[in-house]
Amino acid sequence: MTEINEPTLLARLTELEDEKKVRACMNRYMRLCDALDVGFDLDLLMELFTTDATWQGKGGRYAKTFGRHVGKEAVRALFSKYTKAPGHFELNVHFLTSEVINVTGSNAQGKWLLLQTSSFKDGRSQLSSAQITAEFRKEAGGSWRINFFQTESLFNRPVSTPWDQPADLPVPDKPKA
Repeated sequence: MTEINEPTLLARLTELEDEKKVRACMNRYMRLCDALDVGFDLDLLMELFTTDATWQGKGGRYAKTFGRHVGKEAVRALFSKYTKAPGHFELNVHFLTSEVINVTGSNAQGKWLLLQTSSFKDGRSQLSSAQITAEFRKEAGGSWRINFFQTESLFNRPVSTPWDQPADLPVPDKPKA
């Protein structure tokens, strides 16, 4: 059994705090991606990446659709097309699950399963799922940033109606309008 002493406890606490910061970085990334629209301030998203970051789609569908982008400015260029008129998303929501994060010193690796519900300005909607693999680096000042981001399609399916409908929600014992 490992001896529990002050340095050991401090190391374990630091690792847990770093894991929490990595999780918060990924959560912020997804929330900002949900908000990508005309006029979106890309600086908010780019502050989550290291200067030498890589962002890539993996597998036949996502490699072809998204490609590979090396360096913060290349990653910015990838996202910039989502901020130009007439706009791309009407609704975009990312859900992450099945998280695994491993922290080793100033580096961390994470994996997530992603479910993405999107409705587009042109009226189409899509349900997508992907495996997300990411690497993070702790930079000066203790901020964790994405150094490598990879998305690999698991499935994509068109949906015949927009995700958000204006109809009232069904509630028990409430007459239909």
